[in-house]
Amino acid sequence: MSRVAKNPISLPTGVEAKVAPTAVSVKGPKGELSLDLHPDVKVEQLDGVLKVAPHSNDSWAMAGTFRALISNMVSGVTDGFERKLEIVGVGYRAQAQGQKLNLSLGFSHPVVYQMPDGVAVETPTQTEIVLKGADKQRVGQAAAEIRAFRPPEPYKGKGIRYAGEYVVRKQAKKK
Repeated sequence: MSRVAKNPISLPTGVEAKVAPTAVSVKGPKGELSLDLHPDVKVEQLDGVLKVAPHSNDSWAMAGTFRALISNMVSGVTDGFERKLEIVGVGYRAQAQGQKLNLSLGFSHPVVYQMPDGVAVETPTQTEIVLKGADKQRVGQAAAEIRAFRPPEPYKGKGIRYAGEYVVRKQAKKK
C-alpha cells in the first residue's frame, strides 16, 4: 500500500493556500491554481503545511492522488513546469508568434496551434520547442497535442518528439 497521502505538503515562502471544504487554491509568484476536491478527501492547513486525509479509511488511494495533485500545484506556482520538444526532419521547423505556434511539418499547409491559457511557448531554434507554465497538466497536454501533429515515425525517425525520447527504429524492407 502506498503511503503518499501521509506525507505533508510544506508551503514555501511566498506561497499562500486557501482551503475550502470542496476546493483548494494555491497562489504564488508564477500564478494561481485551484482544484476541486473529491468528496472522500479532506485537506487541512496547519502552520504552513497542508495535510491530505480520506474521510473514511477506504479512500487512501484517492487521498494519495489528491496529495500528488496539490503538491504539483505548489511546485508549479513556485518553480513552474517545462516541457521540451524536438523536431526531426528536413524542412520541418517551428516558429513562435505570441500565443501561436506555426509549424511546417511537410504538409501542403502550415499548422498553426493556439496555445492554451497559462502556457507560454518559446522556440530557441527552428527545431526546438519549449513549453512553460504553472499547471503541469496543461503543459503536458499542450505538448502531447503538438506532438500529435506529426509523431515520430519508425523508419527515418522524422517528426516531433519529446526531448530525450528514444524512437525505436525499424529496418527497411530487404530484397
